[in-house]
Amino acid sequence: MEFDAIILAGGRSSRLGGSPKSELTYDGESLLSRSIAAARGARRIVVVGPDTNLPSGVLNCREDPPFAGPAAAIAAGLDRLQRPDPAPDAGTAGRLEGTETQAATLTLVLACDMPRAQDAVHALLDALRAAAPGDAARASQGKDGVMAASGDGRRQPLAGFYSTAALKRAVDDAAARNTLDHGSVFALLARLDVQAVTVPAGSTDDVDTWDDAAALGVEGQGR
Repeated sequence: MEFDAIILAGGRSSRLGGSPKSELTYDGESLLSRSIAAARGARRIVVVGPDTNLPSGVLNCREDPPFAGPAAAIAAGLDRLQRPDPAPDAGTAGRLEGTETQAATLTLVLACDMPRAQDAVHALLDALRAAAPGDAARASQGKDGVMAASGDGRRQPLAGFYSTAALKRAVDDAAARNTLDHGSVFALLARLDVQAVTVPAGSTDDVDTWDDAAALGVEGQGR
């Protein structure tokens, strides 16, 4: 199944005293590394946030302005995925070749602060694979994709596979209405026909505070 991935890693982490969530660790790995691993199988992966020694082949960009929120970060990630990769000798910010890259049919949107996100991603992929062949974006009757939900029905839009075309339309519409910066992701996705998929318990639990980190077994500096 062909998909691209946008990993959001550029927040202020204000309730963590500014300690970047991406650098917190769980089971010996950074949360960003775990998010990148969860997106394994993606045709292209872009991390929206600071360029902190990303693995080879992982793209990087920032929302403009920085810290403009996850909706703006999704827009920046989509834009980066449509641009060609840097020339091999030019580095992440180097010269770009070509004009535009063909987007994958689906885009995984994933926040970097969910240490067990891989279990959620696997459940979402299972739902997509259960759809008719060649029509993965219509899985479970959600023609625009699938979104993770907990057992009690709480949806997590930052763990979902979305039709790239539908996501791009939503971003363009929000940009036209000047609602991208500091906008709600739920509002960004409001017009998409997305099916909620129940994922394993705890797989979308995220880290907003040090209490969250302690409860999830996440470690880091700065307390």
